[in-house]
Amino acid sequence: MIKQIGYFLILILGGSGIRAQKIDSVHLPSIPYGLFWENTPKSFSVHGDQLVIIAGKETDMFRDPNVTYNTDNAPKLLFEADDNFVLTASIEHAFTNKWDGGAIVIKQDSVNWIKFCFEKDYTGAKRVVSVVTKGISDDCNSVQMNTNKVYYKMAKADNVITLYCSTDGIKWYLIRHLQFDTYKGFKIGFLAQSPTGKFCEVKFSNIVYNKKKIKDPYLGE
Repeated sequence: MIKQIGYFLILILGGSGIRAQKIDSVHLPSIPYGLFWENTPKSFSVHGDQLVIIAGKETDMFRDPNVTYNTDNAPKLLFEADDNFVLTASIEHAFTNKWDGGAIVIKQDSVNWIKFCFEKDYTGAKRVVSVVTKGISDDCNSVQMNTNKVYYKMAKADNVITLYCSTDGIKWYLIRHLQFDTYKGFKIGFLAQSPTGKFCEVKFSNIVYNKKKIKDPYLGE
């Protein structure tokens, strides 16, 4: 038996030869539901509330307004969420290659999703970016950061999504506030991408999930 957790395959040598089995469930202490992979990462690890995802080369999640670049092959660790929730996590990576990034995502289906990303933009800056996709992606560059680690928050209150960032996880800055319709079975979770590089290692820490509905979008509470 050869166990290669980095690629989520268990190769079992038996009378019928070698067969591959995919590991479908991952558990994080702060999330009350099992998580599963959509697109296999190069490798991953979980240590307490810390999740590390390594995305392989040419991985991304984007639907170009020019309809010349549509892809959804970035590794995502997802779970089915409650109708109302708040998910927070710090996102950290080395910003090695253009478009390298880590993100919190909410996904209804292949053409309806939001990617709230901390990425190296086309100027080389460390940028807070929100990509809202309803058939085609609306790519919005926001705050530039001077650190490799930023706190992110995504809150869902019925059909309204609010996105926040913070340098300390205490004082939150509202990035985006929008309507986004979901129905049963929608998913949220964590993404890593490396559209132009060979890989990108993203560390998610300080992960907290709460089943609740915020009352004030400006305070996030």
